[in-house]
Amino acid sequence: MLYGKVAGLQRASLRIEEGSIVTVIGPNGAGKTTLLGALMGVLPCAGTMRYAGADLASRGVEERVARGLSLVPERRELFGELSVHDNLRLGGFTRRRERDLEADIRELYRRFPRLEERRDYFAETLSGGERQMLALARALMARPRVLMLDEPSLGLAPLIVREILAMVADLRKTGVSILMVEQNARAALQVADYGYVLENGEIVLEGPSDELTRNPRVIETYLGLKKSA
Repeated sequence: MLYGKVAGLQRASLRIEEGSIVTVIGPNGAGKTTLLGALMGVLPCAGTMRYAGADLASRGVEERVARGLSLVPERRELFGELSVHDNLRLGGFTRRRERDLEADIRELYRRFPRLEERRDYFAETLSGGERQMLALARALMARPRVLMLDEPSLGLAPLIVREILAMVADLRKTGVSILMVEQNARAALQVADYGYVLENGEIVLEGPSDELTRNPRVIETYLGLKKSA
């Protein structure tokens, strides 16, 4: 479980239940990326932030990764001149046992067969969807308990978005908890169990995803539909 109050945001508290998918939707500039940066420890944080019963406020990025937090950033941040395989190996930088590292890479190739086909390709030569798959797989190499995704649909065609989010939904079976910030509210709410609406640095709505999809404010503002007369 994760609970946080982040500097630069107002009343931006949230909670993630183990094994669930939680999404944060909202407009550009609402503070969604700031929220993830603070939770990952790359931005300063005030207030309280608890994970699995422990206070994270004083923990650095590497310790948060070691404790089970992992972030897929908005722009993927891959090592473009390294191969797919080497990018995956770097994702397991906190791991010490070579045998376990290679076993996890084999499992990720099974989950993402397109990456195995391109294992020797430079990351910079991949398509947008393949880059997102690689960024997601690299984050999983850290064996996270909480996986945070920053705009996983950014710049992708609708068909690829559906494919990526189906992969995200499938990760629920592994027991990992997922926090996903996303501007594509419709797609995000379709795969999430619970959602928060962040506007101007403040959580203004929250609830089970199916309830949010029926909320008149969410329908009109984020789902591109007009309220019935």
